[in-house]
Amino acid sequence: MADDGARVIGREPVKPGRESRQSGLSLLEVLVCIGILLILAGAVMPVAKVTLKRQKELELKRTLRTMREAIDLYKEYSDKGLIEKEGLDSEGYPTDLETLVKGVPQVNSTRKLKFLRRIPVDPFTHKDEWGLRSYQDEADSKSWGRQNVYDVYTLYSGTALDGSKYEDW
Repeated sequence: MADDGARVIGREPVKPGRESRQSGLSLLEVLVCIGILLILAGAVMPVAKVTLKRQKELELKRTLRTMREAIDLYKEYSDKGLIEKEGLDSEGYPTDLETLVKGVPQVNSTRKLKFLRRIPVDPFTHKDEWGLRSYQDEADSKSWGRQNVYDVYTLYSGTALDGSKYEDW
């Protein structure tokens, strides 16, 4: 037999530069790969949902802390006499959240003190609406007495990963 540069694969000679027609994946191999990918995706989805919820919870905590710090700073400035109290029954707290954004004039100055740049958006409701409590309201009250803003809470009624209610934070 003369050597004409052909390789033998199985029983048929294949000339150099030509590939076998049997290369590629069978339908069974493709289905097995798709099945493995579906199993992996099914395992990842619950983890992704919990991670997303945890991020929203952290954002909610940070937002509530920011607004409460702004309310406390307003109260501190009011008690020190750096800003005037807005009403007789305000106890030195702002009348609404918008007051913290618009600002209040300083005593003996033309400058305004602003305590928030904007009213933050609730990460769960995607709105800038918050539940408010007055100093005169009960600590767990869900209705606002409209005298002042002593505390804020989310209007979202879901349950957190730790089992607590978001509106109780």
